[in-house]
Amino acid sequence: MDARQQSDKASSTSPKAPACTMVIFGARGDLNKRLLTPALYNLAHDGLLADGFRILGVDHGDIDAEGLRTLLGDFLHDLASDAQSEFGKAKIDAKTWSWLAGRMDYQRGGFEDDATYAALAKTLKGDVLFYLATAPRFFGDIVERLGKAGLLKEPAGGFRRVVIEKPFGDDLASARALNRRILKCAGEQQLYRIDHFLGKETIRNIMVTRFGNGVFEPLWNRQHIDSVQITASETVGVEDRGGYYDPTGALRDMVPNHLFEVLAMVAMEPPNSFDAEAIRAEKGRAIEAIRVLTPTEALADSVRGQYGGGSIDGKAMPAYRASPNVARDSKTETFVALKLAIDNWRWSGVPFYLRTGKAMSAHVTEVAIQFKAAPKTLFQALPKGASTPNVLVLRVQPDQGISLLFDVKQPGPDVALQDVRMDFRYADWFKAEPATGYETLLYDCFIGDQTLFKRGEDIEAAWTAVMPFLKVWEHEDSDLHRYAAGADGPKAADALLARDGRAWRPLA
Repeated sequence: MDARQQSDKASSTSPKAPACTMVIFGARGDLNKRLLTPALYNLAHDGLLADGFRILGVDHGDIDAEGLRTLLGDFLHDLASDAQSEFGKAKIDAKTWSWLAGRMDYQRGGFEDDATYAALAKTLKGDVLFYLATAPRFFGDIVERLGKAGLLKEPAGGFRRVVIEKPFGDDLASARALNRRILKCAGEQQLYRIDHFLGKETIRNIMVTRFGNGVFEPLWNRQHIDSVQITASETVGVEDRGGYYDPTGALRDMVPNHLFEVLAMVAMEPPNSFDAEAIRAEKGRAIEAIRVLTPTEALADSVRGQYGGGSIDGKAMPAYRASPNVARDSKTETFVALKLAIDNWRWSGVPFYLRTGKAMSAHVTEVAIQFKAAPKTLFQALPKGASTPNVLVLRVQPDQGISLLFDVKQPGPDVALQDVRMDFRYADWFKAEPATGYETLLYDCFIGDQTLFKRGEDIEAAWTAVMPFLKVWEHEDSDLHRYAAGADGPKAADALLARDGRAWRPLA
């Protein structure tokens, strides 16, 4: 049996999650339709949900349980036939869907109506997971009303847990206020602040790559690493999300959550165990160590951009300001690039460059670790010049895997260098079904594993690090650079690295 056959055979044998009721506030909404229901379907298909598992949808829509099942089932079948969907399946297994749909019920009620929670208190027994798939403005109210109705009191030997989506606040003050509100009603061990990025296989694989391989960890420090680039680019524009996106922008939408979680995985110290609290503590220390910049530094070490009209994959894309529900004179950034520093022993002097944007040339999420060049190269006199610095790339999406760039000698009598890439692709080695990224996170919520979820203080530390950028953009003469849809971002982002003698990795 070769290595690939062994890897296919060694599939997960995780036990079923304990029986519970999952209460989904906002059950008719986009999040439940696009992500939660497909993820629950996948968990059911893999046999990871107990027979006693139940779903109770709560929303203000005037439908019944059968109406909810029809709504979600029709949407699931549409997703399965969509080749662009992360869920994409050849077909829906009728037996699996029947099993899941048969466990669905519905309760009509307003999120700010005490009668909704009184009705829940009469019907809910045993273990319950409350999922807040609602607009962020309801988060604090829902948790407070759950507490007031006694719904967060945990039964002996059981659990009552609350899952809260991002964005968790829109600045430091609001994040602190929300933490204060919910922690008056629930303990930290009951709160699961979710970031779906952490459900990606390659995000979780960062720790395995670092700490499970003796070849990497000895080099993972300022003595050997020149710089780190973290990129999350999208080819889609704002589309019909202008009402949410225009007051938010790229920095709030992506940096203190998605990109900082990736940064923490890359920068954290080795935990003393794989216990959830040990891992979360080390990730938290990494985020706390991000240098808080002065206004002058924040202005110099950031670039804001907004896409104009252009084309992507041969299709015309209108300018951001022409999108529905976007102000025609909007100053909202759809692209941001930052230079950050981590003030600890391991990373002193190593710049971390972050960039994220919409309507860009390629859909790429990756981490690039550039190692320092050899202290004295023997090949400077060759026509090609000095050797190429080694780069380790951790690809999160769409082509999940790891690659290492290094130099080799070209065949022939002369010594000539050629940089080559050693490549590992998940799709080549493992047989993995398409997934939304929520499967692992939901399963962890059911079994009570908080490893991949954020602590309140970590969220506040992340907002502390980004506040200098938000403030200086509001109160200083901060340029909003334009870039054409389909480009790699504004030219000013290239200049941010060029002044340090570096360059962004090409998105393609």
